[in-house]
Amino acid sequence: MKLYHFALSGHAHRARLFMSLLGIPHEVVDVDLRSGAHKTPEFLSLNPFGQVPVLDDDGTIVCDSNAILVYLATKLGRTDWLPQDAKGAATVQRWLSVAAGDLAFGPAAARLITVFGAKFNPDDVIARAHVLLKRLDAHLADRDFLVGAQPTIADVALYSYLSSAPEGNVDLSAYPRVNAFLRRIEALPGFVPFAKTRAGLAAAA
Repeated sequence: MKLYHFALSGHAHRARLFMSLLGIPHEVVDVDLRSGAHKTPEFLSLNPFGQVPVLDDDGTIVCDSNAILVYLATKLGRTDWLPQDAKGAATVQRWLSVAAGDLAFGPAAARLITVFGAKFNPDDVIARAHVLLKRLDAHLADRDFLVGAQPTIADVALYSYLSSAPEGNVDLSAYPRVNAFLRRIEALPGFVPFAKTRAGLAAAA
């Protein structure tokens, strides 16, 4: 398998992290977004949206980080990571929607401002981030992971941009359960860290 990847993309890290947690042999192909490599005809033939990550599984092309998580768990029959019962599958999907919505427009957007110079309103996206963090901290009051007693792709989908939230000036110190959740993910066999930057609150760390 080949994973088209950019080290500072939380979406790309999401896919790489899951492949590493599953122990899937793969080649990482770096795509330099800063130089516009994702807009070349060659890359657009893989993903017309011009986004990373892209998975090439012996000619089967899968775009979108959450789709890659679902594809890999399904292909390998990993029902521990992607439950197949109606309630479990729906609950995982709910958190994948959070990853694509509240997380993307909160912590991820805040980090896009400081790391990539995105033109979002920082007050708005940081406020959204804290709304999400409060909800997550409450949700984790009686559980170690988002869906059940063990990790699922839901946890993988949220990890990267939660862990890097301070780079977007989102302070995690008021959320002890979220921090404990991040440490549990980092303790999993096969964990690979998300590349760090000296942006936002991380500049003073």
